[in-house]
Amino acid sequence: MAVEGSTRAVVTALVANLGIAVSKFVAAGITGSASMLAEGVHSVADSTNQALLLVGGKRARRAPSALHPFGYARERYVYAFIVAIILFTLGGLYALYEGYHKISDPHQLTSPLIAIAVLLIAIALEGYALRTAVMEANKIRGDRGWVSFVRHARAPELPVILLEDAGALLGLLFALSGVGLSVLTGNGIFDGIATLCIGVLLVTIAVILAAEIKSLLIGEAALPEEVTAIHTQLVSTPGVDRVIHLRTLHLGPEEVLVAAKIAIGAADQGADVAALIDDAEARIRRVLPVAAAIYLEPDIDRRAASVSESPSAI
Repeated sequence: MAVEGSTRAVVTALVANLGIAVSKFVAAGITGSASMLAEGVHSVADSTNQALLLVGGKRARRAPSALHPFGYARERYVYAFIVAIILFTLGGLYALYEGYHKISDPHQLTSPLIAIAVLLIAIALEGYALRTAVMEANKIRGDRGWVSFVRHARAPELPVILLEDAGALLGLLFALSGVGLSVLTGNGIFDGIATLCIGVLLVTIAVILAAEIKSLLIGEAALPEEVTAIHTQLVSTPGVDRVIHLRTLHLGPEEVLVAAKIAIGAADQGADVAALIDDAEARIRRVLPVAAAIYLEPDIDRRAASVSESPSAI
């Protein structure tokens, strides 16, 4: 369900941005607006990014191989990181360059009403795309705030689309303000200032995305509440005295590796240990269905059975 929701949000944003990009470039050619041109490049960058997210999602579904025994799910992180780079270079840096150029050599806009009409239409389309992303995110974010959702989401597509669409809306408002002030004052410098604001906005979003996705590429653990649930299921398994240590790692957005060393009694027989491990694995999968690989190592309990480490200490 989460994958389908992410794909729906990405496709919606892609269709919207392709139409918006064409209209922005046409309007920029007619009016000579730098902010409109920067927004056109921004829409091209967003469209490219959304296509990359779709490609990454498709490649991530490839079956595991001898070289990649845990599969290719992390390709979604790789493509999302490329998205951040494109947003920084193609979107942000170009807008900064264009804004500086326009401020250095300001000129009045021609046919500004065309630019305003295109911007208003683009705001409506971007608003619809953002609404779709918000609706899909609401299905999985629970009671977490938006900042927490973006920072702790293990699937990169929805946070990327949310930030891109929110940035696109804010950028359109900057462009609309720049065009409007240029028309009212007859001074094209406001169009350049708006373009600089768009560039700063895109660079900021790109840096935030790059930092968050870099952490996913390095490898993040399951969410704290999921680690606690795993620990609880292990210690509640009959025959498990305590959890010696527990490690989790996201192999991909919907795949988690669980590795734990569990303490058992010295007198336990091999068949009993095997049954205990099967029971513990089943309990973990009931509370965490995305546990794709579970490795439990039994060890002799050398501490009193009444002593058990808390999840925060493992």
